[in-house]
Amino acid sequence: MACSTASLAATLLAFALLFQACLAGRRLTALVQEPGITMKYHKGALLSGRIAVNFIWYGNFSAPQRAVITDFVSSLSAAPAAGQPEPSVATWFKTARKYYASSKARFPALHVGSHVLDASYSLGKRLSDGDLLKLAAKGSPSRAINVVLTADDVAVDGFCMSRCGTHGASPRSRSGRFAYVWVGNPATQCPGQCAWPFHQPVYGPQAAALTPPNGDVGADGMVISLASMIVGTVTNPFGNGFYQEGSAAAPLEAATACAGVYGKGAYPGYAGSLLVDQASGASFNANGAHGRKYLVPALVDPDTSSCATLG
Repeated sequence: MACSTASLAATLLAFALLFQACLAGRRLTALVQEPGITMKYHKGALLSGRIAVNFIWYGNFSAPQRAVITDFVSSLSAAPAAGQPEPSVATWFKTARKYYASSKARFPALHVGSHVLDASYSLGKRLSDGDLLKLAAKGSPSRAINVVLTADDVAVDGFCMSRCGTHGASPRSRSGRFAYVWVGNPATQCPGQCAWPFHQPVYGPQAAALTPPNGDVGADGMVISLASMIVGTVTNPFGNGFYQEGSAAAPLEAATACAGVYGKGAYPGYAGSLLVDQASGASFNANGAHGRKYLVPALVDPDTSSCATLG
């Protein structure tokens, strides 16, 4: 009996020591911080002043689809009085403003500009980067971000395989220089790559798709890409602005460095904690103009060097 009691005591002691070791291990692990995401300013020119956002609609887009995307741009600089309850798109965009604190430029005031409709597919249904620049040139020649949006039946080099959108700038000319953005509609070609989390992903952890806030997987997916590209354009318009050290040809920027993060607690396959519209069941994290709701990506906050989400 004494032997049994001694054996039991030894076992309990070993268990207690093991538990303390595990507890210490957890505490040490909790003290390990993820490395910060540093966006270095490469001293290039930034956008400043009043900037028009012009739309070139290439292919067939319905009026409701155009309204979803146009209202998003209207939401970027809308005042609280314009009817955007918090959390709002305007507040989300203010994170990009922080980057300008380390430059001499004044943060740009974006406003909705002109619309060009090209429903006849004037350059065909397969486009190169050169074609995108030609289409972007249909917008304003200077003091503008010309946004090219391609319909779901238009193939663009690299679309779905390596990108959902891109941004760049025109060559310098006498008439000036414009920044441009391209985003494709992923609804039929690659919703799993470019409309997640409103569609199940092609690879990785599988979870149920979320309901898009505007009821259109393609348009709501385009908003996510457009949001990333506009922030990239504002903070790195000509390729020598703010981006993470590495390849300047394919830099990680304020939004792309936080890919897949939309709410707190996000991890691969999980977008994070989001708001849910009680009427439609749609997931969103930002309120926009005209009563719209949107899902916008996390942005690297230069004050904390981490991905910041709304809420």
